[in-house]
Amino acid sequence: MKISLISLGHKMPGWVDSAFQMYNDRLPGHLKLHLVELTPVSRHKGLSVSQIKSQEASILEKHTLSGTINVALDERGKAISTPQVATILGDWQMEGRDVNIIIGGADGLDQRIIQQASHCWSLSRLVFPHQLVRVIVAEQLYRAWSLLNNHPYHRE
Repeated sequence: MKISLISLGHKMPGWVDSAFQMYNDRLPGHLKLHLVELTPVSRHKGLSVSQIKSQEASILEKHTLSGTINVALDERGKAISTPQVATILGDWQMEGRDVNIIIGGADGLDQRIIQQASHCWSLSRLVFPHQLVRVIVAEQLYRAWSLLNNHPYHRE
């Protein structure tokens, strides 16, 4: 099983790369996140938000092959708890299928990506900048792993 974090956005500030890497380094080798950074569509081309999201969907689709579990992150998605993430992570490990967790650009994900996804999750009712989302995802996967393995990181 390979878990890829597919993110529209590049040239992250150092603190984002550092925080992401800190949590990714804590994950065991078989659960390390493979970060795929994709260049978002330029906002300077006079395109509408709808056109930008559509073009970004085409970029994302090249990295979301059929047969993989695709998880779209969207503020209107299903709210899930950390224990639920742990259960799902355990299920994914049992299935052995590759997983893509998809982070949209500044305007979010096109409906096409959300509809094609196996799951659509909301990390919170709050909206986060996509830079921060990659850190939150890495931390939550580490926390889920710690729950599955009775590691003291997660406390209830």
